Amino acid sequence: MGLTQVTVRIAGLNGNDKPFEDLFLVDTGATDSMAPGDQLREVGIRVEGKMSYELADGAVRETSFGLARIEFMGETTAGRVIFGPPGSEPILGVTALESVGIVVDPAKKTLKRLPAIPLK
Repeated sequence: MGLTQVTVRIAGLNGNDKPFEDLFLVDTGATDSMAPGDQLREVGIRVEGKMSYELADGAVRETSFGLARIEFMGETTAGRVIFGPPGSEPILGVTALESVGIVVDPAKKTLKRLPAIPLK
């Protein structure tokens, strides 16, 4: 499958600060979303804790995360955002996608809305 990107806005949960907005790589292999830590701090996202994450190369790293408002494709959700290295490519993880009923269409390499969010 090719790369799918979407414009995402990340802001603090209070919504008062100016958000960080950029093209995020949609990564259905990533549970949480990630953005450059310096950008997250700039828009008021605070470190809430640390988690161990397995990277694409198999390495495991303990990384800080914060809680943020995540907006894309006219939808809003909230969740964990990993504080990535400065200049790192932002990633939109599967938790944010599924929480608003959006999935990747692998044939068309696009995002599509489900008719309803499954509760079963």
